[in-house]
Amino acid sequence: MSESEEFKVVDELRPGLRRLNLKVRCNSKNEEREIVSRKTGETLRVTEALVRDETGSVLLTLWNDDIDKMQPDHVYQLSNAYTTVFKGSLRLNLGKYGSMEEINESTPAEVKLDNNLSNKVYEQERSFRPRYGGGDRTEAIEAAIAAVEIEAKVEREEDVRK
Repeated sequence: MSESEEFKVVDELRPGLRRLNLKVRCNSKNEEREIVSRKTGETLRVTEALVRDETGSVLLTLWNDDIDKMQPDHVYQLSNAYTTVFKGSLRLNLGKYGSMEEINESTPAEVKLDNNLSNKVYEQERSFRPRYGGGDRTEAIEAAIAAVEIEAKVEREEDVRK
């Protein structure tokens, strides 16, 4: 990472940010769980770690090998991270193109643990995405809605004639 790249602090995080660079301390790590990928069918490991700096804390989603790399009370430099909202809660993610490196720095003695950004509830846009099967069902749904609207219009016209 070049020195010209800017480091953000946790308190500046908002949903939908990309290309974030942060220095954080791992406060704690949740139990990992296994999930099966819908795309590939492979079993993946996932967990969340509460990471913090002098301005606040946020949950960082960790996958597979990154789970073993992150340890409580160690300091890390996160590069090319991004934020999302998961179940109404802000999450920090590394994803495919992000990286995490343990560094020999200390965080300031005074840390705002009461400013956990993942505790704030965010409205999440609902988008229709079929869980199984394939293809986009948007056209079928729009056609069904149009059919119901036409049926209702015909019924109203019949009521007016009576």
